[in-house]
Amino acid sequence: MQALSAFPDHYPYTVLMAQRSQPHPFGQRMAKLRQEHGLSQALLGQQLGVSRGMIAYYESCAKNPTAEFIEKVAERFDVPASSLIGPNDQTPRKKKPGPTPRLQQLTEQLARLPKTKQQVVVEMLEGFLQKTSS
Repeated sequence: MQALSAFPDHYPYTVLMAQRSQPHPFGQRMAKLRQEHGLSQALLGQQLGVSRGMIAYYESCAKNPTAEFIEKVAERFDVPASSLIGPNDQTPRKKKPGPTPRLQQLTEQLARLPKTKQQVVVEMLEGFLQKTSS
């Protein structure tokens, strides 16, 4: 018996697989959350009111999740929807610049002093830290 292929015979297999192997960040993040919570695709599908196949589709190749579906997934895993569809580099954003902390100001002033005076301040600081840590 011959296996059925999801790809038509007239398309090169490698091209279609390359296109299919790049899931949308939403699908990757949903799959990660599902796995972290120990859920199968079928169980998550039940909880969200869709089929297991639809979950597999979103995880593997969907590029257009609906806003409603994104909200359902976000509610299910108790995460903000933006974390499912936001930028790929989930690095925290930098804080808004505020007043420079006092220690940083003093360090900058110390860096502007001549090397000999810097050494005196460093020795005083080291002595103080040694006394307080004992």
